[in-house]
Amino acid sequence: MRRAVCPGSFDPITNGHLDIIARASKLYDVVHVAVMINQSKKGLFTIDERIGLIREVTADFGNVEVESFHGLLVDFCKQRDIPAIVKGLRAVSDFDYELQMAQMNNGLSGVETLFVPTNPTYSFLSSSLVKEVAAWGGDVSHLLPATVHDALVARIAEQR
Repeated sequence: MRRAVCPGSFDPITNGHLDIIARASKLYDVVHVAVMINQSKKGLFTIDERIGLIREVTADFGNVEVESFHGLLVDFCKQRDIPAIVKGLRAVSDFDYELQMAQMNNGLSGVETLFVPTNPTYSFLSSSLVKEVAAWGGDVSHLLPATVHDALVARIAEQR
């Protein structure tokens, strides 16, 4: 069985993330979406909320498993016999950082990293930017799956 992981914080998952996951799901038998737990950061959504949203928007793919992880991604991969990490690249600046991470991960465990160029429609997109624009009342509905957009709008309204 061919397995890969798409890691990230996904706070919240955007159409850019979803595009990379969808493309990976066509190449691999199972795609694990690993939601990173970073206790030094306070997310807008809890880990469980993120997992629920991701499961909802990837349900139609049929081969995506979603779970959280804490620690080294290579340990997550070893525990699940996952030989490949799939990462989307938006710009050259992403490549510089991601190449270092890929080389470190390969050196630690032999796990390979595959870089997928982001769809140009989403090349500027990040969860942070989406949250910031939405917090100021900007329309980000075209950048998120509908259920994620609804959850984002509701969360921002709760915080006011």
